[in-house]
Order: sequence, then C-alpha cells, then structure tokens
Amino acid sequence: MPRSVNSVASRARRKKVMKQAKGYFGRRKNVWTIAKNAVDKAMQYSYRDRRAKKRNFRSLWITRINAGARQHGMSYSKFMGQLKANDIELNRKVLADLAMNHPEAFKAIVEKVK
Repeated sequence: MPRSVNSVASRARRKKVMKQAKGYFGRRKNVWTIAKNAVDKAMQYSYRDRRAKKRNFRSLWITRINAGARQHGMSYSKFMGQLKANDIELNRKVLADLAMNHPEAFKAIVEKVK
C-alpha cells in the first residue's frame, strides 16, 4: 500500500505561517524554516507582552497619580489610603486620567480626602 501524505493540509499550514511572516526583514519573510522560527518567537513575545502591558499601564497610572497628589502636598500611599477610608471607589486608570487631563477635578478629590 502506498504511503499517504496529507500534502493539502501541510501546504495550508505553511501558507498560514508564511502569511504571518509577511513584512519581516530578509529571509525571515520567505524561507520556510527561518519564517517558522521567527513567527514562533513573535507569538511568544506577543503572549508575554499582553500580560506585561497590564503591568506597565498600572505603573504609569501610579506614577501619574503620585505626581498629581504631590502637587497638593500628599504622597501616593497616603492619598490611596485616604480614598479607601472615605469609600471613594475610583480605580487608578480614572484617577490618572483626572490627574493628567482634569487637574481641577483631581484637586477636588484630594481636598475631599484631606
């Protein structure tokens, strides 16, 4: 009995990877083995960095809130502690946006918790 190879599926799989490698530099875009490795590595990076992005944004928000709070004579930790004590449930994303783009609203919050 002759050997059966599913070349249709193999070709489709290779085409899928080559399509993902489109736009890469040099042989990474058109040589199968190199493109496969490049795409695998890119997928690892994208998986990792989807999680890292959340950490990066949280640290950015904390930096912005800290800067805004210090302009009104308060440290970040004291400010956040006072928010919790006064049952003000604004998340860091919203507080950072207020500190950056609406300083008068942020000032009102700081005055309320002082």
